[in-house]
Amino acid sequence: MIIENLTVRFGSFTAVENLTLEIPPGSVVGLVGESGSGKSTVAKAICGLVRYEGRMSGVDPKRVQLVFQDPYASLNPRMTVGASVEEGLSALPRGRRKDEVERLLSLVSLPPEFAGRYPRELSGGQRQRVAIARALGARPELLVADEITSALDVSVQGAVLNLIRGLQAELGLSMLFISHNLAVVRYVSDVVAVMHRGRLVEIGPAERVVGAPEHAYTRELLAAVPRLRH
Repeated sequence: MIIENLTVRFGSFTAVENLTLEIPPGSVVGLVGESGSGKSTVAKAICGLVRYEGRMSGVDPKRVQLVFQDPYASLNPRMTVGASVEEGLSALPRGRRKDEVERLLSLVSLPPEFAGRYPRELSGGQRQRVAIARALGARPELLVADEITSALDVSVQGAVLNLIRGLQAELGLSMLFISHNLAVVRYVSDVVAVMHRGRLVEIGPAERVVGAPEHAYTRELLAAVPRLRH
């Protein structure tokens, strides 16, 4: 996907200003910045959830899937896991959907019997895996992951990040991975883009941005995660 001159305004407030960003096929671009920097607004614009100025090309908007920060809020508590995942399989004949649900659950390392459970019966990490499986069921050209580990316990975050890395390698996913944590973004991303106050202030290969940041704000983010300096 190529995003050109993206601007999002809410009344007189400009949340995102003149952002240009490329997400090459099969790559993960990490978008990092503090709360309020405009990251989630970019995600919503890409998915058509907010009005924007600018141009997007290279991906059919109907083939973009968003995975939200809070997996419990994004899953219908009255629907079983299987029914939630099946929502993205409308193009498949009904007779093939059960097998596809099981395949998708397997992709995110959940056993097939989870299809009969409800979100309340799952842990936060398991619910996020279900949300990822549901998104993958639509066979997206671009997956947008918006702070998908920030609502999880620290002990679970690493497992979900490893899952994302594994899925990207196995499926060749194109992904925009959004987080306020530079360590997390660096772990899963090929390219890191840094947002500050609605603007893109730095972009480059992950190792370069982390190893030799050019912008003062990027250096502030780096200083907030000391272990990245080793």
